[in-house]
Amino acid sequence: MRISEINSKINFKGGLNNKFLLKGLEIAANHPASFIAGTTLLMSSLIRPIAIANTPKTDKENKKYAIADSISSGLIKFGITELVALPVENAINNINKNPEKFLNSKTIKNFTEKGKSLLESKNYKFAQQLVKNTPSLITAIPKSIIAVALIPFVMNKLFPEKKKQEQIIYTQPAGPSPVFSAFYNNQISFKGLQDTASTGISKIFNSQTFQNFVTKHSFNDTNIARNMTIATDILLAGSSVIRTKKSQKIKEDKKKPLIYNKLITTAVSVLGGYKIDKTIQKSTKSFIEKFKQSNITDPKLDKYIQGINVIRPTLVFALLYYGVLPVFSTFLADKINKFCEKTRTADDNK
Repeated sequence: MRISEINSKINFKGGLNNKFLLKGLEIAANHPASFIAGTTLLMSSLIRPIAIANTPKTDKENKKYAIADSISSGLIKFGITELVALPVENAINNINKNPEKFLNSKTIKNFTEKGKSLLESKNYKFAQQLVKNTPSLITAIPKSIIAVALIPFVMNKLFPEKKKQEQIIYTQPAGPSPVFSAFYNNQISFKGLQDTASTGISKIFNSQTFQNFVTKHSFNDTNIARNMTIATDILLAGSSVIRTKKSQKIKEDKKKPLIYNKLITTAVSVLGGYKIDKTIQKSTKSFIEKFKQSNITDPKLDKYIQGINVIRPTLVFALLYYGVLPVFSTFLADKINKFCEKTRTADDNK
């Protein structure tokens, strides 16, 4: 069945203006980095470990290290991204409530299109999404450093020595963490810092260099989440490989399978995810048009479209990286490592 045929059958209770659907799209648009980090946490701590655990004909300890790597990276990605991204996202949303307070008149003029308000203008929407997605990219190296350092700790907790195994049983939390729940229930308040943060972020918007960049690249606004995800994944993988090689707490013979696994998964998910997302994007044009018609009078329509452009690539890359590829990459990494070890042994015996 083709994607276009599937799209035509997509249906929601209440239609394409279902309130839960619209609320979800609005959250994704307002908090793109947080949405991506939350999705990553879920997939890396549950779906990917299950896939790795069920990889056939693979060294058991290699699988354990791959699972520990997945969980530690997911936890750190979520924690650090939220620490940086949430204040940034809230600061920008605060600016949107009162643009004149934070943006100078020249900035507002440059970002505003003829016949549209500032918040409706394509350049300004692109500028918002660019800044909101940046925390994931700029924290990539610190995240990978801490995640690799956390692998031995996670290994010890999930796979303790046999004498301790009976005392420790790993269970998946019954629900989202208190921090995660608090965020989506608006229980975490940054009101005391919002104006200060908004003033800092506004300096980026008021920069002529930034405005010139936005004007030049805003034609690609629907793909910003995808492009930032690809850049972040490449940076994460490269930094993780370097840190894994240098780690003194990861067993020496387990480093290479971890590195091969990371490189294979990242390479295939980046190339495959890019291709799949482009295909889906082309095939969902009719769905987007139907969605627009169903919500044509809704003042938040542009926000919902932004949400779609965040959710689409996030799910594509997450399902590919954490759901489809782990079995393949873990199996292949194990075989490559064994082949290299066998070749090295043969060379040493000559």
